[in-house]
Amino acid sequence: MKVLETERLILRPWTIDDLEDFYEYAKNPNIGPNAGWEPHSNKEDSKKILELFIEKDETWAIVYKENDKVIGSIGLHTDEKRNGINSNMLGYVLSEEYWGKGIMTEAVKCVIKYAFEEIKLDILSVCHYTFNNRSKRVIEKCGFKYEGTIRCAKKLYDTRIVDEVCYSILKEEYFN
Repeated sequence: MKVLETERLILRPWTIDDLEDFYEYAKNPNIGPNAGWEPHSNKEDSKKILELFIEKDETWAIVYKENDKVIGSIGLHTDEKRNGINSNMLGYVLSEEYWGKGIMTEAVKCVIKYAFEEIKLDILSVCHYTFNNRSKRVIEKCGFKYEGTIRCAKKLYDTRIVDEVCYSILKEEYFN
């Protein structure tokens, strides 16, 4: 996984040394539920997920240059809705301490550029749950086009069944 850099951020592969920073934001009850996962209850939970990030090599650690701290993650994942198409689905999460500063928009724009200019995707998609308005704003600022809402799309860890609001950018749209 290539290291990417923006004005304020370094997007790099995860290492086991990131466990403290990862657990610090992953245990926050305002973080995981917005992305559909349960807040981490202990470092061992975080370590298991971190090991998966390292093994799968599709999720970057977001490092804030100002303090050299891992403050979130962003990844390009298999788009289960588009089998056989040169596509990925974007996913991201950010520590609450860094919300409202344009950091995730900066990271997403960097990954969009990488997706179309370096790995040559034909389409990049992203979804958010109807209750996650912060994610909706990032998606809209980054130029994704609304595709539709999939009703009753997913059952979450807490047994709620939620809708997914879906967006995408086509290669042609990116280069125009």
